[in-house]
Amino acid sequence: MRIKEYRSIGGRDFHATMECEHCGGTQELKTGYNDAYYHQHVIPAMTCRRCGRNRAGEIPAEPNAHGLKHVEARAALAKARGEWYRD
Repeated sequence: MRIKEYRSIGGRDFHATMECEHCGGTQELKTGYNDAYYHQHVIPAMTCRRCGRNRAGEIPAEPNAHGLKHVEARAALAKARGEWYRD
């Protein structure tokens, strides 16, 4: 998912319309946080409600109540690269 349009911004919190890179589907994000971690880790892990894919094109197994799905991306990428990773 990527930010298509900011709907409102208050301090570091924001409300935005998100758009899927794969199917073009849109959904509202009402609880965004404007910092580097959120933009680099949280948004890329968000999944589309229409096609179920995250930014990397993966379809994770477990949904949660927010239409997002948990992906163990950092640990999996570090392991694939042969890098040391600690939670």
